[in-house]
Amino acid sequence: MRVSFYTLGCKLNYAESAELRHRFESSGHTVVEFGDMADAVIINTCTVTENADTECRKIIRRALRSSPEAYIGVTGCYAQLQPEEIASIEGVDGVFGSKEKFRIHELAGDFHKVDVPQVFVSDLEDVGFEESQSGEGDSRTRAHLKLQDGCNYNCSFCTIPLARGKSRSMDFGLISAKVESLVAEGYHEVILSGINLGDYVSESGERFTDIVRLMEQTRPQARIRIGSIEPNLLKREIIDMVAQSSVIVPHFHIPLQSGSAEMLRLMRRRYKADYYRELILTIKQQIPDCCIGVDVIVGFPGETEEHFSETFGMLEALPVSYLHVFTYSERENTPAAVYDGKVPVHVRKARTNRLRALSEQKRREFYRSQLGKEWRVIPETYHPERGTWSGWSDNYVRVEFAGAMTLLQQPLQVRLISFNNDIMTGEVISTVEEHQWQGYIPLMV
Repeated sequence: MRVSFYTLGCKLNYAESAELRHRFESSGHTVVEFGDMADAVIINTCTVTENADTECRKIIRRALRSSPEAYIGVTGCYAQLQPEEIASIEGVDGVFGSKEKFRIHELAGDFHKVDVPQVFVSDLEDVGFEESQSGEGDSRTRAHLKLQDGCNYNCSFCTIPLARGKSRSMDFGLISAKVESLVAEGYHEVILSGINLGDYVSESGERFTDIVRLMEQTRPQARIRIGSIEPNLLKREIIDMVAQSSVIVPHFHIPLQSGSAEMLRLMRRRYKADYYRELILTIKQQIPDCCIGVDVIVGFPGETEEHFSETFGMLEALPVSYLHVFTYSERENTPAAVYDGKVPVHVRKARTNRLRALSEQKRREFYRSQLGKEWRVIPETYHPERGTWSGWSDNYVRVEFAGAMTLLQQPLQVRLISFNNDIMTGEVISTVEEHQWQGYIPLMV
């Protein structure tokens, strides 16, 4: 059978889709590109925003245009939360919840189209941890390794606990071998990932700090990047280890959501704006060249212009490097959906645009601060029209540099020499040999 996949949403969804592809291939099926003629199409959905639901419907229609007789299976967070809604969409044959995601090839039977869609969605009380990992893009240079899933938090805007269940984690004893396996496959970067990564707790009691310590002790032949982590879970010990490490790269992505004390309270976040501010300043004091990304939600119910100004002013003043800005949308079965003080959609969008403009300003400022410095860069994408490669530095600067198409996609030491038209240009200084990898420390000029 020929099967294709389409994935919406977060990096974990992509990692889980990669695991699904592997399982289908192991069962003897052939995986083809989405849009090619297929006998079955599996769509892995997201439901973080209202647009994600709309996008899912569009993808279902696209799948049927290219493969009108294909079995259409839908899984992921949207499927868990709104199975009957998805089952009502014309052309859908099967809906699979979060607990059933990795049993699709078993539950769907012969993958023939049906008159009445089958719904396989159960509660998540006893859902277990499912391993998954994925490469980013086609270059096979960076891989996401899922260490944790689900969430025990109760943020008032979020459906993730309903869609993915309680927090659960990979067996600590497996982590080192999983990282080494990715290195053996040719990956030069492993991104530690999770829905609430900092809430990692193994059955034997280890926490996320122990994973960071493990990476520093085992020193794999790859750089380690920490995925998004909640500010209240980013412990000082982790910052200290990253500050001294040549393996764990200086890059944190730390959700803020709002700089207003009142909004944070209504959002049910587990920290205060002053705590967040001090955390960022502490990181930059210890690791001046650290890249810091921030998640922000705008247009939350009750957000006045004054509340928004608090967020804008805080982010403008802090030495952060980029923002991921989300326009609030009401999600069914969340407390915030019935809060008073709904912000008009046109105001939400205007605030979103202001923060995205600030993000570009922050990114440019950060990039310019790196001029003249040398960093480890892994070539990922070749641009034949310019004869250049691009890749990410350890501290998450996108760098473009000259090189032959036949250049091996292995770590290089690159000096950042110019920043024009929003493109950072570098020049290759040397390769980072395997015997140098673990002792490599970026040269700060």
